[in-house]
Amino acid sequence: MKAELDAIDWRILKELQGDGRMTNVELARRVGISAPPCLRRVRALEEAGVIAGYRALVNEKALAFDLTAFAMVGLASQSEAGLAAFQTKVMGWEIVRECYMLSGDIDFILKCVAPDLDAFQSFLIDELTRAPEVESVRTSLVIRRLKHEPAVPVPTTLTRDR
Repeated sequence: MKAELDAIDWRILKELQGDGRMTNVELARRVGISAPPCLRRVRALEEAGVIAGYRALVNEKALAFDLTAFAMVGLASQSEAGLAAFQTKVMGWEIVRECYMLSGDIDFILKCVAPDLDAFQSFLIDELTRAPEVESVRTSLVIRRLKHEPAVPVPTTLTRDR
């Protein structure tokens, strides 16, 4: 079910996606309402599942995770049991930071972050290609990230300053 949001809700989401640590008072000032109704709106957005949580964005390179790679995985079968078994394995692989099930020639794409090429290759050889559900794996190493925008686009027509 889609949430019914008004312009103020959209402004709240835009501001919180930009800085989830700001105080409610600052958020209320930025969206043009007083603090109590702002807090009620934020709580309503949380309860509705629109705001799924809060977390810090960590620079992986600053922590010596210098390699990002994508693994395109084809499964031997798309049976429910095979899909569930693969999903369970993916959830346990720390190197895998994101996983998407796809339509088309590739069944899954995995975003992996590792300290170096050796660590990524070890994961490929010791874990991913040994999984019994996996039939094929193609990989691509990231040369440069051009855009990283984890926020959801907010309609500018609803958030334009009054």
